[in-house]
Amino acid sequence: MKNWLFLAIAIVSEVAATSALKASEGFSRPWPSLLVVAGYAVAFYFLSLTLRAIPVGVAYAVWSGLGIVLVTALAWLLYGQKLDAPALFGMGLIVAGVLVMNLFSRSAAH
Repeated sequence: MKNWLFLAIAIVSEVAATSALKASEGFSRPWPSLLVVAGYAVAFYFLSLTLRAIPVGVAYAVWSGLGIVLVTALAWLLYGQKLDAPALFGMGLIVAGVLVMNLFSRSAAH
């Protein structure tokens, strides 16, 4: 269970860092730029801890899938990004894929 917590920390850190990229304005603003660098450092550190127990393919699928959905949600909230029905449907498919892989695949570490 600890490894899934590490993966969650990695995902949240990566989402925060990616979301701060726009606010950094090409690394010209110091505080958002610091958040980008620190967020990615924390994310990759915790991802490396995760990979001790969770297979890399599974960890990366969860990381990227949930990261896409969370970054898109934050872009909608913070930056007014428009989301149409196909975008929402596609994100639903991503979440469904992550769930199917983790609930039914023997590849996932349980």
